[in-house]
Amino acid sequence: MYNGNKILGLIPARGGSKGIPRKNILPLAGKPLIAWTIEEAKKSKYIDRLILSSEDEEIIRIAKKWGCEVPFIRPAELAEDDTPGIEPVLHAIKALGEKYDYIVLLQPTSPLRLVIDIDGCIEACISSNVPSCVSVTEVYEHPYWIYTITEGGFLTPLIPQNEKINRRQDLPKVYILNGAVYVAETDWLIQNRSFLTESTKAFVMPRDRSLDIDNDIDFKLCEMFINNEIRHL
Repeated sequence: MYNGNKILGLIPARGGSKGIPRKNILPLAGKPLIAWTIEEAKKSKYIDRLILSSEDEEIIRIAKKWGCEVPFIRPAELAEDDTPGIEPVLHAIKALGEKYDYIVLLQPTSPLRLVIDIDGCIEACISSNVPSCVSVTEVYEHPYWIYTITEGGFLTPLIPQNEKINRRQDLPKVYILNGAVYVAETDWLIQNRSFLTESTKAFVMPRDRSLDIDNDIDFKLCEMFINNEIRHL
């Protein structure tokens, strides 16, 4: 609870994954991928209840083993490749039948996030009196220097370049969603069906805690980082 607000933590983890089969329960530096998120979420000072949303029996079993509550089984139709990410969240809110003022979405594909990121994002959202707050990280591959290629094979700037800028220091900082923490006021989320609107506040996380595992390279890179084989991302 934070400032009198009751807070639900939700970890969504479906069984199907085309990029990395069974990704959510694959061993990462000695424990299942999902366990990294469960352990940090359980350290939160503010999350009153932590639950898992999954349709997969093995994921459910492993999540319970690591101390995460599983109050329902997600319907299979909400675990398809094309299922919008917000649908399992809205389903969880309805399935619980218990009122929570805020919901915190924690994807298991962000194993490097720490409890300070989780609680920091919650604090930023509620103390700023905004309906939602999501974690981001600074992008070093600036979109000003990103190009598309025409049918003829010629480079075209993605962003119109009215003036030539050669130094990154002269460009404004830009940020990308890192997928680690999403916080929203529950009634507002039900109405807007998205964590992201013009009213969403940014919570900036360092790059070395912002790796989002999407493919085998990400997985291997994350394990190397955890094992201190590399120091910076």
